[in-house]
Amino acid sequence: MTKKERVIAAIEQREIDGVPSSFSLHFPADKKQGEACVKAHLDFFRDTDADICKIMNENLVPVFGTIHTPDDYDRLIPVMTMEDEFMKKQIELTRQILAGCDKDVFTMGTLHGICASGIHPIEQAGINYYAARQMQVDFLRWDEKKMLSAMQRITDVLCLLAKAYIEAGLDSVYYASLGGEYEFFTDEEFAKWIKPFDIQVMKAIKEAGGYCFLHICKDHLNMERYRDYAPYADVVNWGVFEAPFDLEKGKELFQGKTIMGGLPNRHGVLVDGTKEEVEAEVKKVIREYGRKGLILGADCTLATEQDLDKVKAAVLAARNS
Repeated sequence: MTKKERVIAAIEQREIDGVPSSFSLHFPADKKQGEACVKAHLDFFRDTDADICKIMNENLVPVFGTIHTPDDYDRLIPVMTMEDEFMKKQIELTRQILAGCDKDVFTMGTLHGICASGIHPIEQAGINYYAARQMQVDFLRWDEKKMLSAMQRITDVLCLLAKAYIEAGLDSVYYASLGGEYEFFTDEEFAKWIKPFDIQVMKAIKEAGGYCFLHICKDHLNMERYRDYAPYADVVNWGVFEAPFDLEKGKELFQGKTIMGGLPNRHGVLVDGTKEEVEAEVKKVIREYGRKGLILGADCTLATEQDLDKVKAAVLAARNS
């Protein structure tokens, strides 16, 4: 099987010649744009030999002005299109990396969900991450009508981006959903303010002809909030060790869906294990979960300083399982 064939077979839960793998990391600041970014991606794909080439095309929704109130947020967030510079950059980077990728790999673009994309304009105005998260919650409780109006405009351009990714030649989109933590939204608020937008974008990925990989971000999660997402996802990934929520529980929650994961990303064998320990842990994960409907991966992105030899050892151990 080619890498692409292996991944698609795993998604469709058919027979495979080995378990496919997907890993990614955030590149350092000097490798996040231009030719350096393209080279960093291609080097990473070559050095790890993973079956999925995940492009970290994460140009954030820009700052449009200082936001102090929901009225500011609604007034300053404009209608956006694929002609906006930050969107054009994402597609251009995608095309450049695709041009250098092996043709037998499965490819994936990254798309920050509405919760994360919704705080980008606040963060980029100089507000730290946790303060921006809390501002989003507080503003929605203050004036949900104005906030949801602006969030709809952001969601609409995320749908356009999803379609553009597939039209550019990507096989799939990694949709990173945020907001499932207990500490910010209540269950009712999440269902009302985040879930409809998430599902709108996930539907757009599928309607464009791409596979939808749902990534559930962060730790201390109420995973039940995502049970109804299953019909719109092909593959689901979350922080097994961070949530915490093990693979078997995920199999029950997202019945019939392929699961991606199995290894922690910032501790454990990928960080401080030997090659032999990495191989043994991968074999243990596959033995306990089974080969069907599994793509080996990590809870989330690996550390920038990750030893890629260990990642390759995990990839090969899974492929040879």
